[in-house]
Amino acid sequence: MPNKNEKTVSLVLGSGGARGLAHIGVIHWLEDNGFKIKSISGCSIGALIGGIYAAGKLDVFESWVRAITKSDIITLLDLSWKKNGLVKGDKIINTLTDLVGDVVIEDLPIIYTAVAADIFNEKEVWMNSGKLFDAIRASISLPLFFTPFRYNDIDLIDGGVLNPVPIAPTFSDVTDLIIAVNLGGKADAKEKITIKRDSINESKSPFAEKITGFVESFKDSKVNHIHKEWGPYDIVNQAFDAMQSTIARQKLAAYPADYFVEIAQNACGTLEFDLASEMIELGYKKAQESLGGMSQADA
Repeated sequence: MPNKNEKTVSLVLGSGGARGLAHIGVIHWLEDNGFKIKSISGCSIGALIGGIYAAGKLDVFESWVRAITKSDIITLLDLSWKKNGLVKGDKIINTLTDLVGDVVIEDLPIIYTAVAADIFNEKEVWMNSGKLFDAIRASISLPLFFTPFRYNDIDLIDGGVLNPVPIAPTFSDVTDLIIAVNLGGKADAKEKITIKRDSINESKSPFAEKITGFVESFKDSKVNHIHKEWGPYDIVNQAFDAMQSTIARQKLAAYPADYFVEIAQNACGTLEFDLASEMIELGYKKAQESLGGMSQADA
């Protein structure tokens, strides 16, 4: 039977690449503390994590992503060699579909909305019907990296371009609280994830080395770049993060959530999915810091 004292939540999951693995930690904290997630709105990595949770497969995905390595990430990057994006995204989406299943949004047990950007018409597109992984693929289409995704005859890109923390889709929800997770928080050197990596003694072809170099160049820039010459993807990535952080602050000021959790924008790099365990732990920790004082009686 439903718990009458259980507080229901509309959860808003923001964009931010591998930092979004912190969303998993936030979800675990909510579940551990007696909150029921009845609705999810997300863009980019937030749409991905939120959709997989809504499909009831977060545990499967978490086990997979905790085991992922840099080599695995490289393998999943199917280069498109097109002018509109470097990666097609088919391998990633097919891998995730194999893990989760070919799910239809209307069949999900909770309300779900993925947000993408129709850049030509300069507007958000809210996707709450059809194939789950079509909506996710559209929402994660990071400009210059993933090729745009054609959805209902519209070319869509990453929702974070227009709304990194999409709260508006939750306004009609009948829930007790709106909790938003912003991955564009102020840079904090203390929250930068570092890890001692095991050396991998495997021979790589020159082509694999070139791909590795590409991945390294696409990572988030470190906080201090005083003596380092930035590459083009460092600049694009840093500019995109700065843009999203600014938009997120404006959106949160205009459409405030009841509570929010903030992850530092320099916590990890965009493609550092091999830091899954650390980011999940950080998400749980930040949820405790931000939401721990919220008693069930006061919520």
